[in-house]
Amino acid sequence: MSAPTRVAAREVVRLGDRVLDAIDRLGQFTLLAGQTARALVRARFPWLEVLRQLEAIGARSSTIVLLTALFTGMVLALQTGIALARFGAKPYVGAVVGLSLARELGPVLTALMVGGRVGAGITAEIGAMQVTEQVDAIRSMGADPVQKLVLPRVLAATLALPLLTILADVLAVFGGLALSWLQFGIDPNFYLQTISNTVRFEDLFSGLLKTIVFGWLIAMVACSTALQTTGGTVGVGRATTRTVVAASIGVLVTDFFLTQLMVML
Repeated sequence: MSAPTRVAAREVVRLGDRVLDAIDRLGQFTLLAGQTARALVRARFPWLEVLRQLEAIGARSSTIVLLTALFTGMVLALQTGIALARFGAKPYVGAVVGLSLARELGPVLTALMVGGRVGAGITAEIGAMQVTEQVDAIRSMGADPVQKLVLPRVLAATLALPLLTILADVLAVFGGLALSWLQFGIDPNFYLQTISNTVRFEDLFSGLLKTIVFGWLIAMVACSTALQTTGGTVGVGRATTRTVVAASIGVLVTDFFLTQLMVML
């Protein structure tokens, strides 16, 4: 066998290993999702842990989410005003800003920020427990690690993300209002009126519905990756990076399909 042939064979084997690894991880993810759903209806629901995770995931993520939303609203208003000025429609900046935030930018940017911060934190925490055999210790004591570790984080992320998105949308709208007033001289009352006339309940509902899916996805990806962590502290670092990448890509891909579904409906 010639050298180029051997190289090509090794690449094919490596590609096959990656495909099989991806299929295995997807299977583990699906299995964990089913176990989490079953844990939801069991006795001794972990209410206190859910509340603690709501504070850790929701309240502690508010600063980065709100800062992102504020400057996103200002940048969006600035760029929209410059673009609409070419067509003599500059006063209608609020309509574009409000609709963009309600349907896409608010939910997606909030999910990406939370996914980066919370996803990495969940993976690092549970991944460290996995490599130090603390998860096995929970099983040996007769407790269910899915109910104790996974379920509270999944529920907290699913509940916290819509609330964070509402706050982000509101702050981004007022950030756009401030810039439109100071930069383009648009009356604040007219700015808010164009938003109320353009943004409908369906737009807000579709954006918030996405965040429920995003929150569930981020927490599930983080927990699934953490429970598959191997290789000590180095493995925890790799798992954390993998979670951030997978959660970000998952949010963007899921957003496309959810948007297509809502357009069809």
